[in-house]
Amino acid sequence: MNTKLILALLFCFLLIASNEMQVGEAKVCQRRSQTWSGVCINTGNCSRQCKQQEDARFGACHRNGFGFACFCYFTCK
Repeated sequence: MNTKLILALLFCFLLIASNEMQVGEAKVCQRRSQTWSGVCINTGNCSRQCKQQEDARFGACHRNGFGFACFCYFTCK
């Protein structure tokens, strides 16, 4: 009976401890691409260029004024 009680207490402790752990998420900041020129139509190409030329996490085409521009996303500092 003691082992059942110990296992139950251990289970409760692990359950409470797992709820207390916090996961740190890095914030993402965006800015218009400094290397893209022209209208952004293909998000895949935009993302590739942001990663390769601007060391961004990813990129995407978004509406900007009357057209679409390439925006790069970085980990905020």
